[in-house]
Parts: sequence; C-alpha cells; structure tokens
Amino acid sequence: MFWWRADGDGLTRAVTDRHDGVSAGRYGSLNLGGQVGDDPAAVRANRHTVAAALGLPESRLVFMRQCHSARVEVLEGPWSGAAPDCDGVVTTATDLALAVLSADCVPVLLTDSHTGAIAAVHAGRVGLTAGVLAAALSALREVGVAVDVPGRVDAVVGPSVCGRCYEVPAAMCDEVTAIEPATRATSWQDTPALDLAAGVVAQLSRAGVRVQRLPGCTREDSDLYSHRGAAGGPTGRFASIVLRYAAPAGPR
Repeated sequence: MFWWRADGDGLTRAVTDRHDGVSAGRYGSLNLGGQVGDDPAAVRANRHTVAAALGLPESRLVFMRQCHSARVEVLEGPWSGAAPDCDGVVTTATDLALAVLSADCVPVLLTDSHTGAIAAVHAGRVGLTAGVLAAALSALREVGVAVDVPGRVDAVVGPSVCGRCYEVPAAMCDEVTAIEPATRATSWQDTPALDLAAGVVAQLSRAGVRVQRLPGCTREDSDLYSHRGAAGGPTGRFASIVLRYAAPAGPR
C-alpha cells in the first residue's frame, strides 16, 4: 500500500503504491484517482482503505480536483461540497490528510513544525512554470508560517517521471527551461527532455525550503502509476499524503 512512509512527532508523510486495492485492469489495483475512468465504487473503496491505514475516516482524507494551475486553497476541514479546481491545498488543522494525485507529475509535501501547517502541491509542467510552488508558500505565509526564514519549511518531493524518460519537443524544452533552467535534461535517446523534479527542488531551495527528494522514476518503477508508462492509455493515480495528528500517532 505504501511505497514510502515516514512517521514522527505526530506527522505522517507517505506515498502510496499501486497494490492492495480493488481496481481492475489498467487501474489495478490501488487507484486513487477519481477522474481517470475507473469504477467510482472501486476508487471509493481504495480511498477508504488508505484512510483506514492512516487511522482516519475517509472524510478526513482530502483530495483536490487538479487542473494544472497555480491555484492554491486554504481549508480548515474537509470540503463542504465537491473539491474545487486547484493544485495546492494548505491547512493548519490536525487529523486532516492532504493528498496530491500523480502519475508522472511532481508531488510536493510541505510542513512547518512551528505552526503545524502542512500543504500538498501538484507540480506538473504547467503548474511549475505558472508558479504553483510560490503560490503554496504564499498561502503558508497567510496562515502564519514564516516562509521567509531559511529552513523554516520542509519539503518532501515525491516520485515523478525522470529526465531520461520525459522526452519533449525542443520548443517545449526551451519554453520551460527559459522559466526554470534546472529542468533541462536529455533523454535516453539523447533528445530534449525535462526533469521537472529538478526544477521543483531548485525553486524550493531558492526559497529557503529544506528539501528531501525521494529517488525513483514513475515510468521505470512498476509499483507506481505512470501516464507515459501506460503508452497513452488510461491508468491510475497514486497519492502523496501529509497529515499532522492531534495526538501522538500510535501504531496504525
């Protein structure tokens, strides 16, 4: 169920894999994406399974309606209705798990131990160049986080498609790297490519954020979903999750 998980000081950060769920076929088996064509009942069951593993009711596991934007929302509890279109979510609430879905894009989990604020960000190519990370840090500032103090905010950058596997047209490579030079890469075929995670790390580091980048390429790791690895067909989504408990977390 969990490709990676770290617990400590009442904080859990985790990345799910594609195992131990009920989705079938191309979505097998722990697909958590509700907008990719999978059976909605299977997605609900998978989300319930993950929430239970975190010791929460399903309603406290919060997903966004991701849209490749720089929009970030601040919330105090579960959405009152349908999730809004956004690519970042910030909260100071406890026992509320924030999830970002991905299958090649870069998931980012942000935490601040001083205020308890947490954030989950979806940084795809469009969002990265549009400034979604800066928007997330701005939202953290709005809830009291001293984001301008170097080292105050910690980030976990989750698995994404690597630069070797993310071949793009030369014009697109030039367009993106003009905004963030650290994204420039070369594919296995020695063609223009992008390393979005390198761009994410560069932007966060320049902002004074302490960064932990998890190793792994979604296209190369069969335990993770990958849009490119699915050869353009439908596939599922794994989740990167951040959660601060109201009380110290016991065995879960």
